[in-house]
Amino acid sequence: METSKKELNKSVKFISDSAAKIAESIMKVFKGKSEVVELILTTLFAKGHVLLEDVPGTGKTVLAKSLAKSIDSTFSRIQCTPDLMPADVTGSSIFYPKTQEFQFRSGPIMSSMVLVDELNRATPRTQSALLEAMAEGQVSVDGNTYKLPEPFFLIATENPVESEGTFPLPEAQKDRFMMSLSIGYPDLENEAMIIESQRSIHHPIETIKPCITCEEILTCQNDIVDVHVDRGVLDYILQLVNTTRNDSLIKVGVSPRGAIALYKACQSYAAIHNRTYVVPDDVKTLVPYVFEKRIILNPDSLMKGYSNSEIIKRILDQQPVPNYSTK
Repeated sequence: METSKKELNKSVKFISDSAAKIAESIMKVFKGKSEVVELILTTLFAKGHVLLEDVPGTGKTVLAKSLAKSIDSTFSRIQCTPDLMPADVTGSSIFYPKTQEFQFRSGPIMSSMVLVDELNRATPRTQSALLEAMAEGQVSVDGNTYKLPEPFFLIATENPVESEGTFPLPEAQKDRFMMSLSIGYPDLENEAMIIESQRSIHHPIETIKPCITCEEILTCQNDIVDVHVDRGVLDYILQLVNTTRNDSLIKVGVSPRGAIALYKACQSYAAIHNRTYVVPDDVKTLVPYVFEKRIILNPDSLMKGYSNSEIIKRILDQQPVPNYSTK
């Protein structure tokens, strides 16, 4: 038992050190948003995906590219438009006359790190192709199944301002994202640093060198599951989830998939903070990001001006913090 505890301490220390190295690398070019980077890494280590709701120009592409370069992995960007076809994302089989055979030519989804820009501009048909990739870690083309590389991490973005020419994401698609985040604008000091960093003829992102391998990321992802979650903390998670299902202001509450996402995210968050156990504060920190896109308010609630974030905060405030064990 003592040996396994030592091994867990060693694994968690490696996860924490790995997250710190990646964060330091990203923050060289992505200024002033350390909490966003921490949540992105939490999701990555928990084998989840992230939905970013933000206006253009706030650094979504820089964040995704710097993450990919820090991990020594492949990176693809998919710019969604209404005429984007599933084959443009997954790839397609092409006939070669010389060999008289069809050969599969992979699409941009076959990368370890994928940025899907303005996902809600893609048609539901194309969105469903992304849904399979996120849910199953594979794509189906012409009756054949192709596994995606590991690790596979997808960051999708939505523009919250423009709605014309968009296709709202179905609830099944939203539920596949572990977290929903917003980067927001930088403060004046960090924006000045960002502008000054552009004075070079080369983009600052070109200075980023890999600090960790894909194999090490996979090791972190596999070791996360050993982080201890006390029954008291698990009951706390379940109480929060159950409250969303029975709240009179909420039409649709958090699904079991959402509960699992919160559980795994808490394990990852604890490990990144060099802890072998989850505490209730981890849950309270992550609930707003995990629950945001998973609850649907009643029409009456919307008419009264309630927002998802307000309801989630009220639920957190009403739920008593449990006692827990670290063993």
